[in-house]
Amino acid sequence: MAPTTIPGRHVDIRLWTRPETVEDQAMRQLQNISALPWAFKHVAVMPDVHFGKGATVGSVIAMRDAVSPAAVGVDIGCGMTAVRTSLRAEDLPDDLSRLRSGVERAVPVGRDQHRATAFGERDAADWDAFWRRFDELTPVVRSNVGRALHQMGTLGGGNHFIEICLDTDKQVWVMLHSGSRGIGNLLAQHHIEVAQRLAHNQSLPDPDLAVFLANTPQMAAYRHDLYWAQDYARRNRTVMLRLVCDVLRRQFPTVKFDEPISAHHNYVAEETHFGEEVLVTRKGAIRAGRGDLGIIPGSMGTGSYIVRGLGNPDSFESASHGAGRRMSRTQARKKFTEADLAAQTAGVECRKDSGVVDEIPGAYKDIDEVIDNQRDLVEVVAKLKQVVCVKG
Repeated sequence: MAPTTIPGRHVDIRLWTRPETVEDQAMRQLQNISALPWAFKHVAVMPDVHFGKGATVGSVIAMRDAVSPAAVGVDIGCGMTAVRTSLRAEDLPDDLSRLRSGVERAVPVGRDQHRATAFGERDAADWDAFWRRFDELTPVVRSNVGRALHQMGTLGGGNHFIEICLDTDKQVWVMLHSGSRGIGNLLAQHHIEVAQRLAHNQSLPDPDLAVFLANTPQMAAYRHDLYWAQDYARRNRTVMLRLVCDVLRRQFPTVKFDEPISAHHNYVAEETHFGEEVLVTRKGAIRAGRGDLGIIPGSMGTGSYIVRGLGNPDSFESASHGAGRRMSRTQARKKFTEADLAAQTAGVECRKDSGVVDEIPGAYKDIDEVIDNQRDLVEVVAKLKQVVCVKG
């Protein structure tokens, strides 16, 4: 669909969804973002848009010489990784509980972490250089090096997941969603607090949108820590993917894997748009430059899409990061029961207890409609449906 443009306070707001579907809280956030004097051109709003902490989830914000740490969010570098395997539906057993249990044993979920470090040269060759950079992070997190080491290759909780999926050709895929774990959260919280104390942020319409300005020590410190955390998140997904693939190798010794697809959807990138160099913050959005492969998941009982970007300049070459929530976790827990969860995840080997009711498919927007609303941003490469879903 063509975007709808509504007037903002400093720049306009362009939405790839009907304005009346955006909750009032989210629309107020978007207006506050549009009022930032550093905002460039317009705020691009993806079809999975919903209210979020600091900035709206599903927003793409380009700024000249400024970046807002809260607009990035506390799960720096959160994103998706997927890989197609040589397995087919008929290769999988009728009872998938053993496969799910194998994944849960291999990858700690929720608050759990590895007892020993899980990464190594099978994942990347430059681990020593990466970890040496830990000592250059802001001093407030340096006592957490042990936690960061043992959380590398772990899932976390909330909407993070690991799935075994089938595409429409009955090919088996592995897909997972996670970010920079506890260390990314600590770094984000520290820099958000620093930004909120700066003098130039005292008159903003929302203190959560406090920014760092170019050519300042605070901006330099944030970007240093930010890029390290984004790298941590990417590596975290790489390690987890290898652990899950090892589970498949043990159960299916001849399995082969294609080249993985990986994409951040909470991050900052230095890019050129409309002829100017800007800092682009995608919070709940993926890069969708022409030819870029991306992943747009639905919920734990619906389906997901592998997409290829069309490079639409109006979206700052971006697309949605998922279906997007249509109700809060609290609302979902009040509205739905374990029986509802079991019904909506029928046919999926997954948790069906009260601890994940807030992740029920009914709490999310219709993924097919979300995809349809961004046909000018991405083209569909494959549609997936999960048969196993592991959540924290």
